[in-house]
Amino acid sequence: MTDARFEDGVENPVRLFVEDQEDLPIVSALVQDGLVQTDNISWMRQKSRVALLISRFRWEDHDAAERSNRPFERVQSMLVIDSASSFRAQGISPSDKELVTVVLSVSFEPGKDGAGTVHITLAGDGALAVEVECLDIRLQDVSRPYLAKSSKAPDHEIGG
Repeated sequence: MTDARFEDGVENPVRLFVEDQEDLPIVSALVQDGLVQTDNISWMRQKSRVALLISRFRWEDHDAAERSNRPFERVQSMLVIDSASSFRAQGISPSDKELVTVVLSVSFEPGKDGAGTVHITLAGDGALAVEVECLDIRLQDVSRPYLAKSSKAPDHEIGG
């Protein structure tokens, strides 16, 4: 597989931290249409952490790729939710290690004193719910971008 961008300092990998609800729509838009295999979803109870390895569509590069008529890109990214007290999955089976699903959105339902629930909506009626003591989310690219297998971009506007 061929590496795509990040050469010569043109672009930097995404590295975002979310500690308040107003910043979450940015992360949600960036992971939208990301591919995640159930085997790459980890609930680390001892560390109070949920982590997902996502093959993220590079929405931030979409317009430039279209303008220059070059292939679209994906990048491996970690979505890490810290301060987690519980984790639930719906519509996906953790025993089905080969299942690949699509991330549709990430949202937050506030509770008392900064606590609440992070909801990750997946395609096909799948969902993840992470109870958190506070909003503490990190999105970080962990690979170089690579050419997306499909020559088409997802068929909607970012965030839509």
